[in-house]
Formats: sequence, structure tokens, C-alpha cells
Amino acid sequence: MGINKESDVAANLQIGPTDLGMVRIYVEGEGIDLPLDFDPDEAIEIAEELMAAAEAAREIGQAPKPKSPRPKGPARR
Repeated sequence: MGINKESDVAANLQIGPTDLGMVRIYVEGEGIDLPLDFDPDEAIEIAEELMAAAEAAREIGQAPKPKSPRPKGPARR
């Protein structure tokens, strides 16, 4: 599965600090129980990547839609 492929899989996402000074991203879903721990510097890098992706997605969502191509052939009146 690629980043641009839609999926019907649902999961819960929790993000928070651990008692060991790490930042945990915790993903839980049907058959999935995935704790991902990052040191604070890595977590900041991830947050920056999320912000950049959100901004890019916002720009894509606001971009004017391309016009559909005009049919070829003589113009009808």
C-alpha cells in the first residue's frame, strides 16, 4: 500500500510523552497494536514533516481544478 492509496482500515492514534522521556506515537486498530517511541529531537522532525505535508495538502485542495479538455472536431451550433 502506498501513501496515496485509500484504505478502509480504521485505527486509533495517540501521541504523548512516556515516563522515560520519549515521545510515543501509539497506533491501535483491528489486529494492530503498534507503539512507536522517538527521542524529542526525532519527534520535532516528525512534527515538522507533518506540518509541511499539511500545508502541501492544503495547497492541493485549494488549487483550481483543471478544465476538462474541449472535444475535438468541428464546433457544433
